[in-house]
Amino acid sequence: MSVFSVLENLMSAFSGFMWGTPLIVLLVGGGFFFTFYSRFIPFRHFPHAIQILRGKYDDENDPGQISHFEALSSALASTVGMGNIGGVALAIHTGGPGALFWMWVSAIIGMATKYFTCTLSIMYRGKDDTGEVQGGPMYVIEEGLGKAFRPLAVLFSVAGLIGCLVLFQANQLAQIVRDLFYQPNDLFTSNPMAGDALTGIIAAAIVSLVIFGGIKRIGKVASRLVPFMVIMYLTAAIVILGKHFSDIPAIFSSIISDAFTGDAVLGGALGSIIIVGIKRAAFSNEAGIGTEVMAHGAAKTKEPVREGLVAMMGPFIDTIIVCSITAFVILASGVDFHGDNGVTLTVMAFKHELGITGEIILVIAVLSFSLSTMFGYSYYGRKCTSYLFGTKAKPLYNYFYVGSIVLASVISIDIAINLIDGMFALMAIPTMTSALLLSPKVMAETRRYFSSLTH
Repeated sequence: MSVFSVLENLMSAFSGFMWGTPLIVLLVGGGFFFTFYSRFIPFRHFPHAIQILRGKYDDENDPGQISHFEALSSALASTVGMGNIGGVALAIHTGGPGALFWMWVSAIIGMATKYFTCTLSIMYRGKDDTGEVQGGPMYVIEEGLGKAFRPLAVLFSVAGLIGCLVLFQANQLAQIVRDLFYQPNDLFTSNPMAGDALTGIIAAAIVSLVIFGGIKRIGKVASRLVPFMVIMYLTAAIVILGKHFSDIPAIFSSIISDAFTGDAVLGGALGSIIIVGIKRAAFSNEAGIGTEVMAHGAAKTKEPVREGLVAMMGPFIDTIIVCSITAFVILASGVDFHGDNGVTLTVMAFKHELGITGEIILVIAVLSFSLSTMFGYSYYGRKCTSYLFGTKAKPLYNYFYVGSIVLASVISIDIAINLIDGMFALMAIPTMTSALLLSPKVMAETRRYFSSLTH
């Protein structure tokens, strides 16, 4: 048995153990609690969230590092990425069309989860060893719950060092380059690992140019790149769905029916399909994981509720809109989702519908999605490093991070996704626990904020 095979088995067992019933109850049950406890505030104040996002309440003198829009863009640069292209395909391949329904459920309650976790990210900001204001679950735990809960903050940060590596994104980027650009009998076809490593090296070099500039540069790049890549990708997808407009009701019906039967792939294993949908939604929109809390914690604002309202738009954009459109394109195209996996399946769907044009658009989208995610995740890992080892260690993490991109390009998709899934689960435990314990504080702040708006 090869080393890679052993690693695949270990990572599969690790992910399966971490994503057991207790974690599902924590994420989904916690999300339902936040939704009802908040009396649907995130949904009722959607228009106000858009006003905040447009900059109506921005103040350069507020504490923080980036604007509301840049904070959301930085978070979306991480969430609107390969999870929307390769992750959705992986969900359908593994759990059938019904997995999408459970992604929707997870995203809807995830909006309330993000409202609570990201409001807390501003309420309980801490300072690093240079005195700069910082936000994230580790600071929420320490500042909001006290020093006695510091082990939870350390758990989050240690898991974040690995969980914030972009193994899946780099792996899928290498896969699409391999599928589309290697020619029969060329050097890389006979030695694909060398080609994948070269792809990883080039990606690592591009990422280095951005991430060594810190969150301000990441925020600037993301605020320009994210809207462009989302619009381009969605335009092509909507054209495809327009061709299959009459099929959409039948596709929607198959998603709903399969969500409760599980006949398509897993032979009636409904519980497995639910877990697949929730895992892929967590990977896609990160609600309750804690990564988004670190991005929104850097926003320039004195009003925690404003950032919570902006943050709760993330799962709506990411999963309800972008992931759904990807899934509908795959299902409408009629390609066999039992065969190819990950990004290759999505490429097949776009090529089947739009020919070489669809293939080109998806390649550009994959490049943009992958790189933007790599920019955002580096910031998260640096914050975990800073919390554990001090700010002087942050440059060292950048080198570790860039090196992992090369490594991820040559390992299997199963190793990449299972390792990150397992670490996401570890990160979710302290994030959700602290948010649940501090939820009364969030509601008190919510009442104060909306009361002040009416005066």
